[in-house]
Amino acid sequence: MDAKSKERFVHSVFESIAPKYDMMNDVLSFRRHKAWRKFTMRKMNVGSGDTAIDLCCGTGDWTVAIAQASGTGKVVGLDFSRNMLDHGRAKVDKLGLGGRIDLVQGNAMALPYEEDTFDYATIGFGLRNVPDIRQVLREMRRVVKPGGKVVCLELSKPTRQPLKAVYSFYFNRFLPVLGKLVAGRYEQYKWLPESLVAFPGRKELASIFRETGLQDVEDYGLTGGIAALHIGTKGSNGA
Repeated sequence: MDAKSKERFVHSVFESIAPKYDMMNDVLSFRRHKAWRKFTMRKMNVGSGDTAIDLCCGTGDWTVAIAQASGTGKVVGLDFSRNMLDHGRAKVDKLGLGGRIDLVQGNAMALPYEEDTFDYATIGFGLRNVPDIRQVLREMRRVVKPGGKVVCLELSKPTRQPLKAVYSFYFNRFLPVLGKLVAGRYEQYKWLPESLVAFPGRKELASIFRETGLQDVEDYGLTGGIAALHIGTKGSNGA
């Protein structure tokens, strides 16, 4: 699948699963995604008034968490799926955060913001779906301020047995069936394990962070390597 075909296919997947996206995240990860995000927020240590852009924000859970931690800072949630953003907007309005969160339809490959704009650029469970990982990381690095953080929380690949075998069976065989039974979507949830096949492992992704100019790269394996957190810093001189 070439980059354009992948982009169109992924867009159609997320447009179709938006109504049950939050519920399926809880079901498929056994609610572990919430613990992973809490760990990430502790490592980010968002300060009062900090600004952020959350790429591939989906229905906005992480966007909301960042805005709540910041207190007064402006936070942008960007996604290419209008249906996802519509569900996110309802969530933001219910929490009374509409004045501090902007939900924007856009492309993570070409962010519509000037360089040195945000304190943080984040992407949660979306990097494996983009056409060009390095281009997205370069864009994230571009729009954060010198000293700002680029943060990626993503599914990964356990390397130790027996978890590796159990995870492979669950993710490749059981997960798509569960997607069909609970959400009525088989092909869309079959895409999730397929999207991880060519995605770099934890240490390889850390190397890619460095290749794109990020410094002081940290990487953490979560729940035995099922997920991984990567944090890189833009040099204080913008380098």
